[in-house]
Amino acid sequence: MSPRRSYDQYCSAARALDAVGDRWTLLIVRELLAGPRRYTDLHADLPGVSTDVLASRLKDMEREGLTTRRRLAPPGAAYVYELTPRGKELLPVLEALGAWGAGELGERRPTDAVRAHWFALPLLRALRAAGASEGLVEVRLEEGDFHLWAGAGDGPVYGHGRAPGEPGARLEMDAATCAALGRGELDLRDAVREGRVAVTGDGTVAKALRET
Repeated sequence: MSPRRSYDQYCSAARALDAVGDRWTLLIVRELLAGPRRYTDLHADLPGVSTDVLASRLKDMEREGLTTRRRLAPPGAAYVYELTPRGKELLPVLEALGAWGAGELGERRPTDAVRAHWFALPLLRALRAAGASEGLVEVRLEEGDFHLWAGAGDGPVYGHGRAPGEPGARLEMDAATCAALGRGELDLRDAVREGRVAVTGDGTVAKALRET
């Protein structure tokens, strides 16, 4: 395997970019924050990436100690990719990058792909800002459903589809409201009071969001 290109600079930022600066790498991390995923699932949720580039990035990330690959036990018998502890440490990097780029979203362009779970990390920021930072939350959008763990520990940060078990809160909103929350233009508790976000559930998150 040929060595990866390097900036060859004695600088921590340069070293970090040696590992994660290639196109698609951080977006693969975003997808794997949901837990182990198959190659086909990653390819489906990274529209625009070629199969060759995705395979190459996954090999590079494994070499850098960011991901591992393992085979599921039967009857699954498929290979999945997952983040290592070092890879999971990129969560605050992605959150900071998302916050920095939130102002660039604006109106959705006709060419823009969208997946419901892409709103998970921005919504986590909005939950923390609203003082609702612990518990399982299910989110329903027209684009699909996802769930997230506010105050997640070592496990997945979010997941696809409905929540496993009974969530402490269910939030229902449209994508425009979710995007406004992610950009910081709208406070989550204000959105609840204004009826833009419907909240159900009896957990700590639901109670915090319903407080006036």
